[in-house]
Amino acid sequence: MPSSPPAPATPMIDDRREQIGWYFYDWANSAFSTTVVTVFLGPYLASVAEAAADASGRVYPLGIPVASGSFFPYAVSLSVLLQVLFLPILGAIADYTQVKKQLMGVFAYIGAFATMGLFFLEGDNYLLGGGLFLVANLAFGASIVFYNAYLPDIASPDRRDAVSSQGWALGYLGGGLLLVLNLILFNGREALGVPTDVAVRICMASAGLWWAIFTIIPMLTLRVRAPAKALPPGERYLTVGFTQLGHTFSQMRHYPQTITFLAAYLLYNDGIQAVIALASVFGAEELGIPQSYLILTILMVQFVAFGGALFFGWLAKRVGSKRAIMISLVIWVGAVVFSYVMPANSVPLFFVLGAVIAVVLGGSQALSRSVFSLMIPAGQEAEYFSLYEVSERGTSWLAPLLFGLALQFTGSYRIAIVSLMVFFILGLAILTRVDIRRAAIEAGNTAPAHG
Repeated sequence: MPSSPPAPATPMIDDRREQIGWYFYDWANSAFSTTVVTVFLGPYLASVAEAAADASGRVYPLGIPVASGSFFPYAVSLSVLLQVLFLPILGAIADYTQVKKQLMGVFAYIGAFATMGLFFLEGDNYLLGGGLFLVANLAFGASIVFYNAYLPDIASPDRRDAVSSQGWALGYLGGGLLLVLNLILFNGREALGVPTDVAVRICMASAGLWWAIFTIIPMLTLRVRAPAKALPPGERYLTVGFTQLGHTFSQMRHYPQTITFLAAYLLYNDGIQAVIALASVFGAEELGIPQSYLILTILMVQFVAFGGALFFGWLAKRVGSKRAIMISLVIWVGAVVFSYVMPANSVPLFFVLGAVIAVVLGGSQALSRSVFSLMIPAGQEAEYFSLYEVSERGTSWLAPLLFGLALQFTGSYRIAIVSLMVFFILGLAILTRVDIRRAAIEAGNTAPAHG
């Protein structure tokens, strides 16, 4: 058995039809992130767990006492742990057997049907909700690995930033559009005679249906670059996955620029994810922003981020990917500093802050994806993107931990939020040491005209 997969067949690069099909998977899966994870599932699953709790307010999944309000956060943490354990093996299997399109489709539909199953979450059946979420979130992460791994196949080095940015932008648009429809349904539930719990369950199930329907487009348009490779006699997918992954880890030392970029990304992306997760808490607790305006801000961010992702794709073409990411990080620092000095109860300024964050949100993440795709060896895209995904998730507790410690020791949400600037500054400092063209050459790829 070879220790690494054979080089893939020469792809047909920059086929516009295939790129558009690829974009639509971002449109499809973003509904899960926005409608289910960001807005509806957390509060609803907490109420279901509360209904199942005993007099002390605890539930007992697998016999473990858990406060009902902590059940959903624990489910999120467990789903991340499962991704850390399984995604690298799945990526290695995909690269060795050359079935990343098939695996993307399988996991997309596992996630979509699990999400649709949330329609049946009612009463006190919190274990059903937790189980379906674990399956859906694990499948979501796996499908994203294979989706990202397609980027080098469909876009040449000099088109990579634009294609990645357009995909990210369409994802924000799709997720935002379904969220608008669901909020219309939820806010009009009384006029329609729909009970609140039924309205929530319809909204969550609609995200799964949206995910399933629009996944058909990439499944029909993405090309298979090489025929699927059968396992050698006596081998199993799991053993092949571990062998291939071990080979990848042993080879990573030959790509120091890739490792340096990954370290920078982990830091600044941790800051990004923390701001996304904690902005609503900061707005509600420190600034006194009403819940209705917080939801409107989340909605506004989806649509402004659409334009922001496209803008940064345009900017990267003119100043280079690295400089564009660095500009976005400077703006992130400015945003958290502005949040520190922002007066309380100022809804207009909170909207302005949300808009600024939205502009850089999609751009910094989309360009990071395209830059990383230039730095990984051909034939091992799924493995490296699985490491990209799990590394992000494996460190995503650092910035929230710093926020929590700052809040605990100072009692100030303002100091807690401004403390997150350290992740952007450190990430920016490390990013200055990355040479994108050199990294591409080290990985055996064609270097882009502008780094």
